[in-house]
Amino acid sequence: MSGFVEKPEPLQVPGLVHLHTGKVRDLYQNEAGDLVMVASDRISAYDWVLPTEIPDKGRTLTQLSLWWFDQLSELAPNHVLSTELPPGAPADWAGRTLICKSLRMTPVECVARGYLTGSGLVEYNENRTVCGLALPEGLVDGSELPAPIFTPATKAAVGEHDENVSYEEVARQVGADTAAELRQATLAIYSRARDIARERGIILADTKFEFGYEGETLVLADEVLTPDSSRFWPADVWEPGHAQPSFDKQYVRDWLTSAESGWDRKSEQPPPALPEHVVEATRAKYIEAYERLTGIRWS
Repeated sequence: MSGFVEKPEPLQVPGLVHLHTGKVRDLYQNEAGDLVMVASDRISAYDWVLPTEIPDKGRTLTQLSLWWFDQLSELAPNHVLSTELPPGAPADWAGRTLICKSLRMTPVECVARGYLTGSGLVEYNENRTVCGLALPEGLVDGSELPAPIFTPATKAAVGEHDENVSYEEVARQVGADTAAELRQATLAIYSRARDIARERGIILADTKFEFGYEGETLVLADEVLTPDSSRFWPADVWEPGHAQPSFDKQYVRDWLTSAESGWDRKSEQPPPALPEHVVEATRAKYIEAYERLTGIRWS
């Protein structure tokens, strides 16, 4: 059992129709048919959306995504139409709201990996493959791969795991031409972002993108290259052979599995509320990632 510990009730805003409450984002549609994405301060771990929020998290995700969309504009168009608040929206939506194109979304999480860790490491240790792609012997946790690889996954509902799938399965689901376009775009965007991050002393270990189509044009959508969708490691302490320190919610995961939390991940009990020191440390990680990547001081 997993999902929301306490599922929030969506806000009712005149002129907007609520479509979906996700792990982090609430999705609405305005009268023009555009999507209104609102990034909350919710945080998820181990397939649970936790009862404790991380202040400013939604704003950092939104502002970092906007920064990345600008950096990547030559490689792919994106779905953002406006950052203006819809009429009647609460003031708290400022800085965390995007008005976006309504796209024909692809049913694939487009994952790029430049380093071996996470679920890729588990598969590699069993079969010397990741998503069916053969990799050389001798790699360990944190190893840089010979070249970035495209390792797609299915999109999961709240409370369920994304599932890694082969490129052949993606081609079967969406067609060979679309699969090839998704792979090319994913690897090109990852490579550019990896180089930008590296200039700022950060390793982009892996990331996931979502794409949709506007007519026949492939468009980059949702969030992009945030600590929620990517693994960012400080380059100055990178050392293959063990888990790397990261600019994401690893602090939350570590606390949840610690003796201090008292939570048994394998039980059907929901996780407990986060203590203040974990909230503060996690907020600091998100803000540090934003500041180091963009060079802009958070305010």
